[in-house]
Amino acid sequence: MNYNWNWGIFFEASPEGNGTYADMLLSGLMWTIVTALCAWVIAFAVGSVIGVLRTLPGRGAQMVGNAYVELFRNIPLLVQMFLWYFVLPEVLPESWGTWLKQLPNAPFYTAVVCLGFFTASRVAEQVRAGIQALPRGQRMAGTALGLTTAQTYRYVLLPNAYRIILPPLTSEFLNNLKNTSVALTIGLLELTARARAMQEFSFQVFEAFTAATVIYIIINLIVVTVAGVIERRVAVPGR
Repeated sequence: MNYNWNWGIFFEASPEGNGTYADMLLSGLMWTIVTALCAWVIAFAVGSVIGVLRTLPGRGAQMVGNAYVELFRNIPLLVQMFLWYFVLPEVLPESWGTWLKQLPNAPFYTAVVCLGFFTASRVAEQVRAGIQALPRGQRMAGTALGLTTAQTYRYVLLPNAYRIILPPLTSEFLNNLKNTSVALTIGLLELTARARAMQEFSFQVFEAFTAATVIYIIINLIVVTVAGVIERRVAVPGR
């Protein structure tokens, strides 16, 4: 069986009637980027809080942080996506569940929340490791200056910890970006879903997924380059 290559397929009109196949892929790229960025805001904020809880002296705070990390890190992302989208509306009060089901762009909001909380468990581990990697003298210095625990974290520990963990945080952001592809299972028309739709409409499977692969690689290279620039700018001289 011979495969008929057709790289000009990207400039042909899509059956959706709103542009070419290239426009279809660009639309998916937009949803991928927006979903990844919104999920990262949640992941970074929640992950930072959980990471701090895991380094506090109080045993109760550590138990809360550990429970969160173990829960969200050990359940596969696909299962979590289904739980958020299909199960959560059914266990909530009927009026709330109906509202969620009728929410415009429900797959987008579900993917953002699911990816945000899932990635937060991984960010929390990075934040915890970064704080614990700092010399004990930094925490003691904050206490000696009369800073409260919150002020010590805010002005001393977290700024230095973020500098240390910037490379692994970049990796987590890239994972978050690629994990948006899982959202196609709940109907989000992100890049992978669009490539899949293109191959179903045109039967040009290699062209569709080659284009998606190249786009993912370009995005990842841009993120790595930007992260490298930020890392050099925020680096502490002499360290």
